[in-house]
Amino acid sequence: MNKDIIFEDNHLLVINKPAGALSQPDGSSAKDVLTFYKNYLKKRDKKPGNVFLGLVHRLDRPVGGVLVLAKTSKAAGRLSEQIRNRTVKKTYLVVVEGYTPVNALLEGYIKKDRKLNKVSVINKPAHGAKIAQLTYIKLESYQNLSLLEVDLQTGRPHQIRAQMADSGYPVYGDQKYGKAEINKNPALFSHMFNLEHPTQKTRMNFKALPPAVEPWTFFTTLHRE
Repeated sequence: MNKDIIFEDNHLLVINKPAGALSQPDGSSAKDVLTFYKNYLKKRDKKPGNVFLGLVHRLDRPVGGVLVLAKTSKAAGRLSEQIRNRTVKKTYLVVVEGYTPVNALLEGYIKKDRKLNKVSVINKPAHGAKIAQLTYIKLESYQNLSLLEVDLQTGRPHQIRAQMADSGYPVYGDQKYGKAEINKNPALFSHMFNLEHPTQKTRMNFKALPPAVEPWTFFTTLHRE
C-alpha cells in the first residue's frame, strides 16, 4: 500500500485506498489502511513510540480512491471542522446502470438500519433520518451504462449507492442496493478531494483515477497517461 501515497507532508497523508480494504479496524482480521500506514510510518521513520494518524473521513470497504489522513491531532481537528462545515469538496466517479439525465440533483432523507448495515431513502423527514443531497453530471455513456461525476453536498453512509438506486440507476456491480448477481465491488471511486491545508490555509486538490479494469475501461473519458 505504500505505493499508493498521493501526497505527504508533516500534517497530511493522502492515499489511494484500494477497493476491498477497510478504512479502519472493525474487530475482524481484515486488513485496514489506518493500521497499515501507522505501522508503515513507524517503521519508515524509525519512531520509538506510537504513531499518530487520524481518520477524518472514511470510505466504505468496497470503495477505492482518495482518502485523507491526518498526521497530527491539530490537523485532524481542523480537517474534521472543515468536513462538519462542508467546506471540503468530495467528488466521486460512478458507473450506473441505465441512461441517466445529463445532470441532476438528488435530495432525500437517509435512515440507517444498523442491524442490516444498510440505509433506506425516504422523501420526507422522519425520526433518525438525515438529509442527503448530491448532484451529478453525466460524462459518457456506453451501451446501457452511464459514467457519472458525483459531488456530495452531504456525507451519509452508503449515500451515493442508496440514492442512485432509489432514482432508478443502481451502481454497476452493487449487490447491496442494486441488482448485481456476482460478488464484485460496486463501480464507485473517490476521485477528488479538495480541502484547505490545516496549517498553510491554502486550497489543495487531490486526485486519483479508477483502476484500468471493467467497467471503467469502457469509457474513453478516463484518460490515462
